[in-house]
Amino acid sequence: MTHSPTPPPPGCAAVIVAAGKGLRADQPLPKQFAPWRGKPVLRHAADALATAGVAPIAVVIPEGADVLAAGILAGIADILLVTGGTTRQESVALGLEALAPHNPQAVLIHDAARPDCPPEVIARLTDALALYPGAIPVLPVVDSMILAHEGLMHADAKREQLRRVQTPQAFRFADILGAHRAWEGEPDAGDDAQVLRAHAGEVALVDGDERLAKLTFKEDFVDHQANALPPVRTGMGYDVHRLTSGEELWLCGVKIAHDKGLAGHSDADVAIHALVDAILGAVAAGDIGQHFPPSDPQWKGASSDRFLVHAVKLAQQRGYGIGNVDVTIVCEAPKIGPHREAMRARLAELLGVAQDFVAVKATTTERLGFAGRGEGIAAQAIATMVRL
Repeated sequence: MTHSPTPPPPGCAAVIVAAGKGLRADQPLPKQFAPWRGKPVLRHAADALATAGVAPIAVVIPEGADVLAAGILAGIADILLVTGGTTRQESVALGLEALAPHNPQAVLIHDAARPDCPPEVIARLTDALALYPGAIPVLPVVDSMILAHEGLMHADAKREQLRRVQTPQAFRFADILGAHRAWEGEPDAGDDAQVLRAHAGEVALVDGDERLAKLTFKEDFVDHQANALPPVRTGMGYDVHRLTSGEELWLCGVKIAHDKGLAGHSDADVAIHALVDAILGAVAAGDIGQHFPPSDPQWKGASSDRFLVHAVKLAQQRGYGIGNVDVTIVCEAPKIGPHREAMRARLAELLGVAQDFVAVKATTTERLGFAGRGEGIAAQAIATMVRL
């Protein structure tokens, strides 16, 4: 069962470190700007944070990369471009200083080279900040580990005590900013958690995710370039709900006055349900029942608006945005025409697109079948998704 993760608390900003050269990846551009799964690596990382509700986002870039980075990040709100330093730690410090006037309560510090950032990890990190000044995502070590010295095995290392560290790393903003300003250790710390610990700050460990793997070498890009995402994908959805007395009638996110409403576990908006399945189908992300099962009491009476927003976010995480959608409602009554423009406007708002990309149509079955007898309403939808 899949649920939408808890969004970060208000006042959570981010620093994306994208100032390196990325030479080991052997790409025509620094790896953070190279294409991966249909769009630049940096765009994936920024989209993941922005979609999770993180803002503002300070993106630390190499000197002279302003135009390139601005083009890659076009359309994402609250982006601050910051020229980086000579080391990663200097770059992070510059990003934090750029965020300081915005006075965020928390900050995520993320490597652009980790483009696939699950929202569940972000939620776990920010939840941990309620108890600790810092939190990092980690994974267990599964291989045997040793300590080496001059090309020889020196000693065993207890893998039970070891963890693989990922980003983003989360911090209370004032704590990590103060730690960077007070840093007196080596010229460059291994990561920001070490900077905080050197400043007497405790760092909590939360579960990481294999999807947060870091792109480092040429082969990390080759397979995805050979199997690039297609530019367009299409999905179809179909749904039916029964008309009954004593229920509200919601269609395309618009409440319609009628003597009957649609029965279902949620608000039974049959048109949105069909559209959700079309979007999920286009990106092979299952169906509405998998993400919002009717057996789960939390969805009882829930607004279907939430389901549609969730489907769009899932599609974006897989590299696709809305091209256009086409919804057909099948019923004898009520008449859809008087509500058509309100329906298009509401769907456009939920999808995050202009109304011109949303079509809503209606038809009857010439009084044949359950819809013709007024027993229920059906809807079908087609969603065309375009590669971001």
